[in-house]
Amino acid sequence: MDKAAQGIATQLTTIRDYIRWAASRFNEAGLFFGHGTATATDEAAMLVLHAIHQPNDLPAGYFNCVLDLSERAAILALVARRINERKPASYVTQQAWFAGLPFYVDERVLVPRSPFAELIEQRFEPWLADPDAVTDVLDLCTGSGCIAIATAFAFPDAKIDAVDISPDALAVARINVDRHDLADRVNLLQSDLYGALADKKYDLIVSNPPYVSQAEWAALPPEYHAEPRIGLESGESGLDCVNGILARAKAHLKPGGLLIVEVGNSAEALEAAYPQLPFCWIEFERGGDGVFVLSYDQL
Repeated sequence: MDKAAQGIATQLTTIRDYIRWAASRFNEAGLFFGHGTATATDEAAMLVLHAIHQPNDLPAGYFNCVLDLSERAAILALVARRINERKPASYVTQQAWFAGLPFYVDERVLVPRSPFAELIEQRFEPWLADPDAVTDVLDLCTGSGCIAIATAFAFPDAKIDAVDISPDALAVARINVDRHDLADRVNLLQSDLYGALADKKYDLIVSNPPYVSQAEWAALPPEYHAEPRIGLESGESGLDCVNGILARAKAHLKPGGLLIVEVGNSAEALEAAYPQLPFCWIEFERGGDGVFVLSYDQL
């Protein structure tokens, strides 16, 4: 540690001290929070607890525990990286949580943060009439594989095809599939949407594709520019990828199947582009929007 860090480590002693101090430094630096945490305090707690190898749900009674010097040094190093690099905290820790499950992440994939987690935990009810009847699921633009893997746990009798155009993203997804011991049920495929699927059909197609317009992407904070652009930006209107998903969705759904896609802030543009489609927009208890459901018949 340099002299400044040594001074901080001498003055601050407890977990609570470091969470408060880190949150103040994050606010001072003008960091942006939107990759799994909403406030400087939440992000500080996540980084501090990761540095000392404690769970995110550590009981508050432990927050007054005194840290040893090595733990203090580890915290200071993570906080410095978060401020200096302006990367999402999950890239600093190489870990993110989604639907109650841990995932490895790095700069090859987006940080998991989709409201899809809430849908998966509810097994897509009430939109799925019979979740137990689901045997085949397609996850388009799988990225880290978080949606595919969480869906595999929610539907233990289903096979999941997880597709991405990026070989880098699929390499990360492979790490996560293997860590969760799901190689026999989650099939990773490099494909431009449906290109490598032949005529296979599914009970459920889900996707959190790129849906940010070019102008919106250019205006995003540095934390988003640390993520792969291919996972965020999708043409002038943000609809290039979604257009491709809609164009062939019915051909890959079984009768009675569902298409569920996240389009975020592009929801208004999507409705304007497809006035004939009766999009059902899902409301979430834990926040988030811009996710639609369409049935086989509606498509």
